[in-house]
Amino acid sequence: MPVTKAVVIIPTYNEKENVARIIDAVFNLNRGYHVLIIDDNSPDGTAQIVKEKQPESEGKLHIVERKGKLGLGTAYIKGFEWSLEREYDYVFEMDADFSHNPADLPRLLEACENGADLAVGSRYVSGVNVVNWPMGRVLMSYFASKYVRVVTGLKIADTTAGFKCYSRKVLEAINFDQIRFKGYAFQIEMKFTAWQLGFKVVEVPIVFTDRTEGTSKMSGGIFNEAVWGVLSMKMRSIFESTKKKHHKVENAK
Repeated sequence: MPVTKAVVIIPTYNEKENVARIIDAVFNLNRGYHVLIIDDNSPDGTAQIVKEKQPESEGKLHIVERKGKLGLGTAYIKGFEWSLEREYDYVFEMDADFSHNPADLPRLLEACENGADLAVGSRYVSGVNVVNWPMGRVLMSYFASKYVRVVTGLKIADTTAGFKCYSRKVLEAINFDQIRFKGYAFQIEMKFTAWQLGFKVVEVPIVFTDRTEGTSKMSGGIFNEAVWGVLSMKMRSIFESTKKKHHKVENAK
């Protein structure tokens, strides 16, 4: 049965090789998904390609154009706010470069329809399912996830995953103004926040395939943000928890 209230958010920057193909791949699933492109003023004409495809999309293809590269996290938050305003029941995050397979979208949605509040497309929940990455990058990503689990206590194998399906109530419950990170650590912070709020997070095994077209946006600085950001995020959560307990004690007097 087609889904009419699910939207796939795809941030783009210089994705002219991929953007038309990824949009077609989502629509070819024939599940009624809408697509929202958040483009950060790509100089290669990505946004124009999207706008040229809109007339044939029957109102299912949308685009938000921003003034420049403002960070992955702010792109998704813009998309979340846009989606909540338009009353979508389910909101996906997906990359434009086919590292996330659009064919897995129904599996993520099914997990949410069967009781998950947040479904995570996981590279590590059933072994290491990564294709075309150098071994050094695989190890860095895998151990980054283990590091996050140790520091935060988060019970998720792939804490840095960026392929996800949120039920509406999760996004409604999160205060986006309190999400601090804009890069790689944004994905960790959103999962950690949902988990802290008591939502059910389920991992769905996927195979992650590195991009074959376009240029990777990954950098050492992004990983540094994750390493130090996770520590600061955990410390903030401890501080907030202590402050709440103190208030409860004071109010009980």
